Amino acid sequence: MNIVYVAFRGHFSDSPRALYEGLLERGVEATSTWLSAPHTQATFPDDVATVTFGSPESIAALEGADLVVSNDHIPLDWEKKPGARYLQTWHGTPLKRIHNDVRWAPEGRLAYLEHDIAKWDLLLSPNAASTPRLRNAFGYRGEIHETGYPRNDLLSSPQRDAVRAAVRADLGIGDDQTVVLYTPTWRDDLVFNKTGPQDFEFPVDLEEFTARLGKDHVLLLRLHNMVMDRLEVVDGSPVHDVCSHPDIRDLYLAADAMVTDYSSTMFDFAITGRPMLFFTYDLAYFRDELRGFYFDLEDVAPGPMLSTSTELIDAIADLDGVRERHATRYAEFRQTFCHLEDGHATERVLDLLFPPAPAGGTTTRGGDDRAR
Repeated sequence: MNIVYVAFRGHFSDSPRALYEGLLERGVEATSTWLSAPHTQATFPDDVATVTFGSPESIAALEGADLVVSNDHIPLDWEKKPGARYLQTWHGTPLKRIHNDVRWAPEGRLAYLEHDIAKWDLLLSPNAASTPRLRNAFGYRGEIHETGYPRNDLLSSPQRDAVRAAVRADLGIGDDQTVVLYTPTWRDDLVFNKTGPQDFEFPVDLEEFTARLGKDHVLLLRLHNMVMDRLEVVDGSPVHDVCSHPDIRDLYLAADAMVTDYSSTMFDFAITGRPMLFFTYDLAYFRDELRGFYFDLEDVAPGPMLSTSTELIDAIADLDGVRERHATRYAEFRQTFCHLEDGHATERVLDLLFPPAPAGGTTTRGGDDRAR
């Protein structure tokens, strides 16, 4: 069996990585090929076969695959061979409207992505709340399996403490330092600007951050892959640029708290149970004009929604208070969005792909729920 893996157009990460590693543990015989990128090649293990995303070799690999596993659209001109399967894991619980549901998109972009959706055979959903949104947004009538995300199994695994210690050590962070992971999402109007992609403007006052919190606090900056190539961090700042770290799940474990805005990282980080802060300085514009939401974040956010850098720093200085004040909301958030994140999503997905092992979760076909 030939299996091709694609994660964010050239990374060794996310649910495709978890499924690849799960297959290795099961001893499934397969020839595996990953699509890589020049700037990510060094992050792939030496024994992993790769071809460059978008190259003629990558097209040949996709067209020769018996199984394609991807966590995002594959915007390449390729044809799935007869009998092959395409598993789309997707890469996040949708708060932001996606695909057909967005308020605005560049001309031709959605039609371009429809060619990829037409090839899908199976789509994963991280929770029951996301299933109808994914189906409707993509106009997808095939099988949807509610399994949780394989990438998140590590967050519940016995290895999580060891990974946390290793990542912090690798970043030069002491045991007594408070690590805050900042994961802002991308802005469509900046990435698809008519004059070209616009630089990311860091919205946190770093002078105040350092003066108020001191060297005991470290800020890990993880930008969305749509903007991560447009970043400048001043030397000597409390910021660590971790955009090139291979897998964000390691950073979740390394962090003591997370700051985000509208990113789906909130649903993954909630598995850790650690405090979350929502730096939503452009909430009205993003929600009402730019992208739109599937539900009101203000009604469900498991942490404070903050509009200024000073408010954000105040909250970081009081993480214990944040945890206490938002405990009930946090528990409700986890019940709604993390109910399948039990550390066994990889097993469930592999059982779906390789019967006769019984598959867990729920499958929907054409909008009808049925147990698997």
